[in-house]
Amino acid sequence: MAGRSPEVLSRYVERILDALPDGVFISDASGTALHINRMYEQLTGLKQESVQGRNVRALMEEGIFDHILNPEIVRTGKPATHVQQLKNGKKLVLSGFPVFDEAGGIRLVVTFARDITLLANLQEQVAGQCRLIDQINDQLAHMAHESRPQEPVFASPAMAEVLSLLRRFAATDATVLILGETGAGKDVFARLTHRLSGRKDKIMLKVDCGGISETLTESELFGYLPGAFTGASSKGKAGYFEIADGSTIFLDEVGELPLSMQTRLLRVLQDGEIMRVGSSSPRRVDVRVIAATNRNLAESVEAGTFRRDLYYRLNVATVRIPPLRERPEDVRPLAEHFLHQYTVKYHKALAFMGVTLDMMSSYAWPGNVRELQNLVHSLVITLNGPLISPRDLPAQISGVSRDVSCYSEEILAARRPLKEIMAEMERDFLLKAIEAHGSVQKVAELFQVNRSTIFRKLQSGRQA
Repeated sequence: MAGRSPEVLSRYVERILDALPDGVFISDASGTALHINRMYEQLTGLKQESVQGRNVRALMEEGIFDHILNPEIVRTGKPATHVQQLKNGKKLVLSGFPVFDEAGGIRLVVTFARDITLLANLQEQVAGQCRLIDQINDQLAHMAHESRPQEPVFASPAMAEVLSLLRRFAATDATVLILGETGAGKDVFARLTHRLSGRKDKIMLKVDCGGISETLTESELFGYLPGAFTGASSKGKAGYFEIADGSTIFLDEVGELPLSMQTRLLRVLQDGEIMRVGSSSPRRVDVRVIAATNRNLAESVEAGTFRRDLYYRLNVATVRIPPLRERPEDVRPLAEHFLHQYTVKYHKALAFMGVTLDMMSSYAWPGNVRELQNLVHSLVITLNGPLISPRDLPAQISGVSRDVSCYSEEILAARRPLKEIMAEMERDFLLKAIEAHGSVQKVAELFQVNRSTIFRKLQSGRQA
């Protein structure tokens, strides 16, 4: 019986291989496939009869799998491991081992294959979740930065009155309407109103009414039920008003809302109810509304582009943010506030010359506070300092559009009144003198002229 054991073992080798939990691929030293077990057939979809006698290189060239271990193991004589991608999308981890003959030469290569598709998918999902967490952390960090209390900066009585009004409005739950030109700072005062209200412990949700496409406005504002329209999520979606339940929603540029959405907004303000797209039953929401617009809503009502009843509903606690040109005394504190903000950000040391701030204060600022902020940002980025002089300002503010310090051919050939040319040259001279001596007072003393005369000459002829 003992002498027959090798025969019995040989007879049952295939069954032994088929009993293994891993796939087995056996090839000779030339790469010719000799045998695959049942698990390998299940993993790959390949059959013994279609593989046996074929070279592994040919199988790879056909795209059945993207990597083989046989050549590497024959070359090095050492085991190897690699992840293999199959044509059917499965991923296998391959562990290959050389089998030597009595003379030490490689006769066979045995490769074990284990399905790691599920593991690979899980790893990809985990990696995706990690990326999502990183993105959320970045967003939270950004939100934390944005949500830091941003106190209004002003020195004018007009803005003091605005702040007083908003403090009174904030203590109630009334709808607040903030009017003002683009860039006047409506967003800052909306956030301040929320921060002074009883809902301050919850995050205010801002909605840019002009930034949502008309076809999506309804679903974005009020949400939708599963399958409410083509492309809708199978789980449905809460709208902005549901998300802001218990807090404040800031409808920026409310004048941009289409008429159909104005009707829905009116229902929220009147009844405290919203209706998801595709739903037949309303939902109660407790939302405080702050709206803002740069439009003249009264004119929009007369033009038929804004509902009269919605206008009356919004026009309860109304405040107007004056444009910057109506409060020039706010330019200096705002400019210095933005200068501090950006010099800290960019690690620079810059300061305004007094005359520079004077010139900025007399400019009309058609883009309001936003224009001023962008200008200061640009100055901090482009200048090395330490002082920001009038000549660093744009031509529309400084009044000097080009270098007139010498009699260039362009000046001599210019078809302009002599008075205008001389005024421009005088401004340029005074600006350079102020830069050189550091103050208007010093220049006034050196050139025996009143400070008021210097300011008048600097501003003469400048475009507002």
